Amino acid sequence: MSRLRCAILDDYFNLALDVADWQKLSDRVDVTVFSHPFASERAAASALADFEIICAMRERTAFPGPLFESLPKLKLLLTSGMRNAAIDLETARARGIVIGGTQYSRDPTAPLTMGLILELTRGIGRENARMHAGEPWQTFAGVEIEGMTLGIVGLGKLGSKMAGIAKAFGMNVIAWSPNLTPEKCAGAGVGYATKVELFAKADIVTIHVVLSERSRGLVSREDLARMKPTAFLVNTARGPIVDEQALLEALQQRRIAGAGLDVFSVEPLPVEHPFRKLDNLVLTPHLGYATKDGLGIHYSQMVEAIDAFTEGGELPRRLA
Repeated sequence: MSRLRCAILDDYFNLALDVADWQKLSDRVDVTVFSHPFASERAAASALADFEIICAMRERTAFPGPLFESLPKLKLLLTSGMRNAAIDLETARARGIVIGGTQYSRDPTAPLTMGLILELTRGIGRENARMHAGEPWQTFAGVEIEGMTLGIVGLGKLGSKMAGIAKAFGMNVIAWSPNLTPEKCAGAGVGYATKVELFAKADIVTIHVVLSERSRGLVSREDLARMKPTAFLVNTARGPIVDEQALLEALQQRRIAGAGLDVFSVEPLPVEHPFRKLDNLVLTPHLGYATKDGLGIHYSQMVEAIDAFTEGGELPRRLA
């Protein structure tokens, strides 16, 4: 096989080449790293036209059908994770492009979720910034989460992990999702609630469902309106699951106490976005899965997949 070109996309941290053994492929593959997001689909098509292999990081770069049609040399597309809503799998299959994924050893998103909850309720980050800026002593009186009710939307693997962490902090936990049953809640040691009950009763609502056409807009304007004025919303799942315009208005009008967001409908979040101007909103740039440990696993498994593909073997984790 002639030498192939591999593009590693959206390596914001410049870690990809350090955390995996890409030298294993050096006799067959030339690797190019793209550290910054493409400005448009046209820019992506232009930059990637000569690559046979692409390694994508989650949904940072979308691959709709028209982009695939602009990449005539593409043979293998790898994504971190075992699902990626931003990839048009049907078009990829039709064009004979092989799609592969990677797995996690563990998911660090639940601890980040608790970090956002603690920032919202105790102001650790903002008070740290004030101390470093030489400003006067305390200005933020926090609230205690022990005894509060955490409402979890989605009680899968991640939601269940979040429930365990919350209970360790002394929180009461209730959960809801479209297919959740009281029996499953009982098995996880949490209370079952209807959607209406969860948004009305919870002191903090946290989102842990997968983005799909079914879950897009799942947290609606009406749901936000049911929340207590003292309640917080945390989203570390995917931005489009929440009606962002409705959330923006609720925060601007202080109809809820605040929110913590790690994910957004458009990423990176535009510099001029009104979310950036709110003092009752904690923002992080999609840090949920972004640890050196996790990225090392993703990139190592991508090397493994490319090695198998270029040697004519089966992909360890094929998606299409």
